Amino acid sequence: MEPVRRIEGTMVPLMRSHVDTDQIIPKQFLKRVERSGFGPFLFHDWAYDHEGELRPDFVFNQPEYQSATVLVTGHNFGSGSSREHAPWALIDWGIRAVIAPSFADIFRNNSLKNGLVPIILSDEEVERIAAVAGDPAAEVVIDVEAGTVTAGGVTVSFFLDPFVKHCLLNGLDDIAITLDHESEISAFEAARPGFKPSLA
Repeated sequence: MEPVRRIEGTMVPLMRSHVDTDQIIPKQFLKRVERSGFGPFLFHDWAYDHEGELRPDFVFNQPEYQSATVLVTGHNFGSGSSREHAPWALIDWGIRAVIAPSFADIFRNNSLKNGLVPIILSDEEVERIAAVAGDPAAEVVIDVEAGTVTAGGVTVSFFLDPFVKHCLLNGLDDIAITLDHESEISAFEAARPGFKPSLA
């Protein structure tokens, strides 16, 4: 995971609540084992009509939002199944942070483990940021260490657990955290009696 300290760019507003993971990345696209290649299928059922044509009124299809790095959305984002492909698809499309009043717990945890920053703000704060996001050219700056979002003259604070923040700032996923204890693991394995089963 790459360190995430500061996110700058523009925003895309998708003000819908209870957006589930099957809407973020439909099940028929879950055949890949790599984390890449899911971006083109993000919100597929909303992005395309029944004939496979792009819907020009869907915000992610509008040219002025194509370079957005931050998604602003509604309550309970990422509900439904636990598929880790949902944050993979958002990241692959170019989204680096999601601002919402609330997230489904599993989606939030999956996001943090992949370097996608889920930012919880109050309803009022999300509405203020979403109003700014209505201008495709409006820029946003997210300072992960300071815990602030600044957009259109509006600055709001958000909370991240100190350990979560440490992992984001240093690019530590679960594997990297485990490898931080490599010497202790090696010492434990070296002291393990030889008669016990081994995976070697």
